[in-house]
Amino acid sequence: MSRAAARRLALVLLALVLPPALGVARAGAEPTREEALAALAEPAYDAEVRRRAALWLARKGLMEDVPALVDALRDADPLVRAFAETALWQVWSRSGDEEVDRLFAIGVEQMAARQGEAAAETFTRVIERKPEFAEGWNKRATVYYLLGEYEKSRADCDQVLKRNPHHFGALSGYGMIYLQLDQPARALDYFERALGVNPNLTSVRETVEALRALLIKQRKDTI
Repeated sequence: MSRAAARRLALVLLALVLPPALGVARAGAEPTREEALAALAEPAYDAEVRRRAALWLARKGLMEDVPALVDALRDADPLVRAFAETALWQVWSRSGDEEVDRLFAIGVEQMAARQGEAAAETFTRVIERKPEFAEGWNKRATVYYLLGEYEKSRADCDQVLKRNPHHFGALSGYGMIYLQLDQPARALDYFERALGVNPNLTSVRETVEALRALLIKQRKDTI
């Protein structure tokens, strides 16, 4: 068998073994959701294919796709990991209700403009209209934290995790709240849980290291 024939045979066999890849099986065509998920989950694919899959899910992914994107936070390629994190935030921020999405965008703008009280009211309207939308609770939790309303923020974080247990942002939020409440051990626990979901949170990892050192010092000081 010639080298060219052997190469053609290898390509045929590879096509039989692997599921259709994003941009490979249907070059130039818009992928299906199934193709994007298959490409993202298959480390045998080229990193560029997995990157495009993550970007596609950022635009059109559903809450059902969150576990696959969480898995991609541990991809060997740093861009895939970064795109997967971005995709998670994009998916979490889509409620599926046009009016809720409109209100949500207004609340985000109010947060950016440091209009905390107004943003809290807007996110309350989001929650009232669609209480199952976890990101509405998360954004209000963030606003309450910025306003110094730590107990309200913690209560909203509870609601986030009931609806979205993968929400590393809310887990980090608990950690920040417990730091403000001078409970470093509890803060450390939640920061570690956030890293357990998303190991790419550099600032959280640095905080974990600092808290571990602090707690070790405190234990030594009590001996």
